[in-house]
Amino acid sequence: MVKAAWVFPGQGSQAIGMGLDLATVPWAQERFALAQSVLGWSVLDIVQNADDKVSHTLYTQPCLYVVESILADVLKEQGHRPTMVAGHSLGEYVALYAAGVFDFATGLALVQRRAALMAEASDGMMAALLGFDADQLAATIAATPDVVLANDNNPGQVVISGTPEAVTAVMASVKAKRAVKLNVSGAFHSPLMAAAAATFEAVLGPTPFATAQVPVLSNVDPTPATDGVVLKQRLVQQMTGTVRWREITLALPTLGIDTVIEVGPGNVLTGLTKRTCRELALANVGSLEQVNGLSS
Repeated sequence: MVKAAWVFPGQGSQAIGMGLDLATVPWAQERFALAQSVLGWSVLDIVQNADDKVSHTLYTQPCLYVVESILADVLKEQGHRPTMVAGHSLGEYVALYAAGVFDFATGLALVQRRAALMAEASDGMMAALLGFDADQLAATIAATPDVVLANDNNPGQVVISGTPEAVTAVMASVKAKRAVKLNVSGAFHSPLMAAAAATFEAVLGPTPFATAQVPVLSNVDPTPATDGVVLKQRLVQQMTGTVRWREITLALPTLGIDTVIEVGPGNVLTGLTKRTCRELALANVGSLEQVNGLSS
């Protein structure tokens, strides 16, 4: 019997036109309408905007949440069930929804508030590094104030985050095959997000978190948990903490997982997984066609 982890991508996986085929599913039409009532704008309109409005943080995160959560429910409708779930940054919210921790509208309201707070952040910088010496990078970050490891994606790809001066200094000091400044508004997953995180914690506080129906591996703690109180606390820490995706991936085989299904647009997480754990079977579900292909 296949033991599958469903993983949900975050910001950077969005694409113009994503999720449009889902609007042909009658109950999904109702879900898009519910999303519009929560957000005050139409996800389907945003994903069709030719000016790539879907790549603006304020819209990216809610759109990804809506599309990925509908895909998860389509999978369940066809009889699929995850053994455990995880999500990359924003994707953790979809993982929690898929695990039954909160309902669709509750999760979407949280994501909309999170996106607004992150879109307002403007005092930092992020950069991706590929093909680097891990020891040199760790030592350089340790010796450079105001910069941290934001995303530990796999052994050959990380993202650093901090003040523009600190990030630029690390990029200049560490030899890497490629170092690219990311087009984001702030220093996400770093202490520079502390004020936004404190504001968001006040929003999260009164939100009820149920016991998860399947274990969730969180970004800040890649150990499986189902307790709603624990999962909420981990989410509080997520905005300023490192996304420990490499550790999540490495943990999956030890937890009995043999298949990873990326639920959402693109194949970013599939690519990261392939380079970290070659023994895991991989599949992508970003459209109705791919859902049907998984079922066949």
